[in-house]
Amino acid sequence: MIHVMKIGSYIDKLYEKLEGWSEAIILRLPNLVLAILVIVLFYFISRGVKSLLRKILIKRMSNASVRQIIVKLVSIIIVLIGFFIALGVLDLDKALTSILAGAGVVALAIGLALQGTLNNTFSGVLLSFLPRIRINDYIETSDHSGFVEEISLRNFVLRRPDNHIVVMPNSLIIDEPFVNYSLTERSRITVNCGVGYETNLRETKAMVEKLIEEHFPQQQGENLQFYWTEFGDSSINFMVRFHIDYTKKSQMFDKQSEAIMLIKELFDEHNINIPFPIRTLQMDTPVNINTKS
Repeated sequence: MIHVMKIGSYIDKLYEKLEGWSEAIILRLPNLVLAILVIVLFYFISRGVKSLLRKILIKRMSNASVRQIIVKLVSIIIVLIGFFIALGVLDLDKALTSILAGAGVVALAIGLALQGTLNNTFSGVLLSFLPRIRINDYIETSDHSGFVEEISLRNFVLRRPDNHIVVMPNSLIIDEPFVNYSLTERSRITVNCGVGYETNLRETKAMVEKLIEEHFPQQQGENLQFYWTEFGDSSINFMVRFHIDYTKKSQMFDKQSEAIMLIKELFDEHNINIPFPIRTLQMDTPVNINTKS
């Protein structure tokens, strides 16, 4: 009998609790409906922003993977903002405070654990927006050179002229200097050579300048430069500098090679000697080559 009474009291308490919850739900029903509408509204806002942002990034960013990550990240942030506003509408301030505090602690722990990864990720996003480096550009760092193959959220990928792939962290490109040959259509190259001491230097200079100007015409603001540089061991050396069209190293090598051949043909035609080093051995003791051992 006593057990039956206890069970009955428990049922009454449960009924009172459920009745209180139902009354609270009814009282908060308008807030609940409003909170649902807020979440739905921010969901559609996130979809609209996602579509607009994707169109903008396609014009300004060449890396598809980075574009996709940025679009998803912005979409999630908008939905989270709607979720937090909905919690505020439901007067769940304490729950909202607890969620934000927990998220802050978790974010701090993740940031400390993934410091290097996050650095490369943000560097990848930054590289994607930089106008001075693009996919298929030919760049040269302190250790490597090649064509930009890919810019992901973690790695920067170069394809070297020998077709080997170099993968490096994005932070290295951000922190270290690099040369982008694809940014300028014309650049200056240098060709070095030397002639014998018996050569007429003024005539030689005039001939080389005329030759280079004919085969590599200089544009407005560009000057062909010829300098005698030194009295060498076997020759008087010079360098000639001029501008050519090139956006990658292979084009530069091709023009240098062509200029060297032209100079050699010119010197052969006018009997101008291009000397090579000669070593003379002086023996203190005469050597008799006819001596038989």
